[in-house]
Amino acid sequence: MRASDGERRQVIATLQAACVEGRLNLDEYGQRVEDALVARTRAQLEALLVDLPAEMSTSDERAIASTNRAVARGGRVSSTLAVLGSAQRSGFWRVAEDSWVVAVLGSCEIDMRSARISAAVTTLEVAVVLGSIDVIVPAGVEVELEVHALLGSRDMRMGTAPPAAGAPVIHITGMVLLGSLNVRDAAQQAHIDAYT
Repeated sequence: MRASDGERRQVIATLQAACVEGRLNLDEYGQRVEDALVARTRAQLEALLVDLPAEMSTSDERAIASTNRAVARGGRVSSTLAVLGSAQRSGFWRVAEDSWVVAVLGSCEIDMRSARISAAVTTLEVAVVLGSIDVIVPAGVEVELEVHALLGSRDMRMGTAPPAAGAPVIHITGMVLLGSLNVRDAAQQAHIDAYT
């Protein structure tokens, strides 16, 4: 049976709840949202939820309760620091709701494609002094960039397709002084990797 737009929206809402609960990493979430948007049948939509609990609710109360449980469990990365050196986060890791990334005469690479988040909005506060920070996000998430650059640069390159309404948000704020901040989505990063 053919899927309706309303059924697609419901599946995307369920995927968003699963991502916030830590059942899907950001990359899995992005891929499944893309698949939901192009799904033509109910069977294709159901296949995207087959490994998620059937009783999963997408209500705000459940998302808030999940966030509270995640914070209580701890184990989230809340800071990354590179002074006269480099730091890298990639693969599976858990991101705190509020994190900071600092590069002073050094470089940081924050790869969030396989990261797990604990809230609908994840804030990265960055500080760059004579260094660089590279942030890679998966497709399907929304990025808000509020970073001031003084004698430095900030660059964000994302795909042209807008994220779905209610998608997880990566909010990046802070300052760059005599350095650089580069934010890329997975597709843009793959393009860069192909030429390096």
